[in-house]
Amino acid sequence: MNKSITMKRDTAIWLVRKAVPFVIFALTVLYMPALGCASDITTLSFRQTNQDIIVNASLQLDEKTIDDLNTGLSKEIVFNIELFRYRKIWSNEFIAGKSFVRLLQSNPIKREYVGTSIDGKAKTVKRFKDINSMIAWGVNIEELTLTNITLEDDGDYFVKISAEARMQAIPAVIGYIFFFLPTKEFSVSRESSLFKASPSKVTK
Repeated sequence: MNKSITMKRDTAIWLVRKAVPFVIFALTVLYMPALGCASDITTLSFRQTNQDIIVNASLQLDEKTIDDLNTGLSKEIVFNIELFRYRKIWSNEFIAGKSFVRLLQSNPIKREYVGTSIDGKAKTVKRFKDINSMIAWGVNIEELTLTNITLEDDGDYFVKISAEARMQAIPAVIGYIFFFLPTKEFSVSRESSLFKASPSKVTK
């Protein structure tokens, strides 16, 4: 009886050892950043209106992310819009910022495409006729406003946009064992050129 249990245990250990290299390879490929055309923030523009800075920007998704959406995988993209004062010696001074999340969900079988925007406690859900229109909505920042901004006359400022796609959740045990796997699908950012306050817009 004991011999039979020992043989089963040894067989189980042997199978696990054989499976580990395959599991490592599969997980590494699954979570490997896409090669070729990488995600990038392709446009960034802004304008000053009174005490507001109004920002427009666009994110271009890489081929793997788009392929994942086409196969029905959800994507969560976190956008950060920040205004800094440039410092030559010290660290740049954070002035104002805003963050929001875009969740893109597709069901190619039912042809259902749902985009959700989460901005603090505000949540907006939109339904789209096709995946292209959902992606176009999800990656564009239109007329986002940083309000009540006071800029100094002698200051140099810049706007920074960052976008981060979080990795789909994996079991805690696997995440602990394969700690070397990335936790983000991509993380990109772009900064505007330096600018000064519009003389007529500065609050005295």
